[in-house]
Amino acid sequence: MASNKETDAEAVVVEEWEGEQAEKEEKESVVVEGELEEAREELEKLREELEKAGAQAAEYLDGWQRTQAEFSNYKKRQEAERAQVTALANAALLRKLLPVVDDFERATVTLPVDLSQLTWCEGIFLIKHKLNAILESEGVKPIETEGQTFDPRYHEAVTHEEVSDYEEGKIIGEVQRGYMLSERVLRPALVRVAKAPAAPEPEPSEE
Repeated sequence: MASNKETDAEAVVVEEWEGEQAEKEEKESVVVEGELEEAREELEKLREELEKAGAQAAEYLDGWQRTQAEFSNYKKRQEAERAQVTALANAALLRKLLPVVDDFERATVTLPVDLSQLTWCEGIFLIKHKLNAILESEGVKPIETEGQTFDPRYHEAVTHEEVSDYEEGKIIGEVQRGYMLSERVLRPALVRVAKAPAAPEPEPSEE
């Protein structure tokens, strides 16, 4: 009998221990499940914050790139405006030099041959040569007129003359030389232009 009681007591103890272990495991499982749920919530929160931070970073990057592009365009506009102002200033100055070039041209053309060898004449030729070199270095070139057809973009007609040796619209002669500054007309060439002779009036018929 005593042995059965001991066995029953041991069974009760084992059952109580197993119950405690099961309860303990259940509690631990609940704790672990709760910790996992908290971890999942924290992970989801971190993922949302990361996505938000990424979107904000992309927005900042887009704004920075846009600002950089606008600043680059601004610098290009400023440089283009400065270049245009400089070109206009240079054109105005070079245009003022052209009458001086004209005077040198007329002086050298009308200079008597017997005076051309004098020292002061050689000095004039040297000044003319230097002036032409300056104009050429700045991109100034004379406009061609000899053998050319009149073009209002580059030429300005002083007279239209009836001549038989030239086709209509051909340039007969140059009154004042014109000049180009790169691709722009600095001063049009003043020219004489040929026009077709007028048709003779028909003679009156005899009745």
